[in-house]
Amino acid sequence: MLGGMALEKLGSPFPPETIQQCEGSDGIVFGAVSQGGLLELRRHFDFFINLRPIRSCPSLLHTSSLRPEKVQALDILIVRELVSGIYFGPAGRGTDEKGAYGYHTMWYYDQEIRRIAKVALQKAQERRGLLTVAHKENALPQIPWTRLVQEEATNFPDVVVSPMLVDNLAMQLVLNPQQFDVILAGNMFGDILSDIGGALVGSIGLLGSASLNNQGLGMYEAIHGTAPDIAGKGIANPLGTLAGCVLMLQQWGEIKAAQRILKAQERLLGKGYRTADLSPQNHETLVNTATLVDLFLEEISLEQPTE
Repeated sequence: MLGGMALEKLGSPFPPETIQQCEGSDGIVFGAVSQGGLLELRRHFDFFINLRPIRSCPSLLHTSSLRPEKVQALDILIVRELVSGIYFGPAGRGTDEKGAYGYHTMWYYDQEIRRIAKVALQKAQERRGLLTVAHKENALPQIPWTRLVQEEATNFPDVVVSPMLVDNLAMQLVLNPQQFDVILAGNMFGDILSDIGGALVGSIGLLGSASLNNQGLGMYEAIHGTAPDIAGKGIANPLGTLAGCVLMLQQWGEIKAAQRILKAQERLLGKGYRTADLSPQNHETLVNTATLVDLFLEEISLEQPTE
């Protein structure tokens, strides 16, 4: 239990009972949360690695905000640093002669950038060998992402490293997303860029996330938030949570199980079943959350697991 419900029932958004349960687990499947607790959980377990895949689905190309040919076979991995930066730096409120003010501080140790850079470089080496580094060093020169990543890249000679100002990167994601392979970003920039990914593939409700530490423990979830305005309406897309579970299976080495889920999902979407966020067209079938889950369970039961 975490967030608002934990605060109400246990007096803390991140109670000791939750910590104990997580510490005794092989992995954490996480739902959206409100009223705190999430940042504390990430920091407590040092989940500094955040992997956010952005992949298009052939049957959903028309739901993208871009023309289908712009997102066909799209496969981007955003590697986001998750336990430092502006979300964790010194912050507060104060008053001076000009009036009340607030501040948040973007703070990174060099070693925090280096360790996430190694992860991103390794991922790029395993994929197409292209790493784009999101930065804003023309305005934030004291946090040298470019230099630190390039220094770590000497151990990955097959990876091409391309630093890119984050504002230009956001524009390029819309103009030509297929140019990207792996994108490395700090906490806030990665948060924003991955939401653009939701528009590219048709809905943020399709995207999953894996948050990992160096000890192998991971937290797996949809990247969307709580969306209290649609709570209880049965219109939420459950496929983002499913995408998080696929990442969990992949992290555990259960590749065949992950592929089985992905194939069942592709068949389901290929038959035209859609939740409301995917803006169903005339030839498609609008279903609610529970119905889509039931249809998925039927679909995956038709496929016999392979040894």
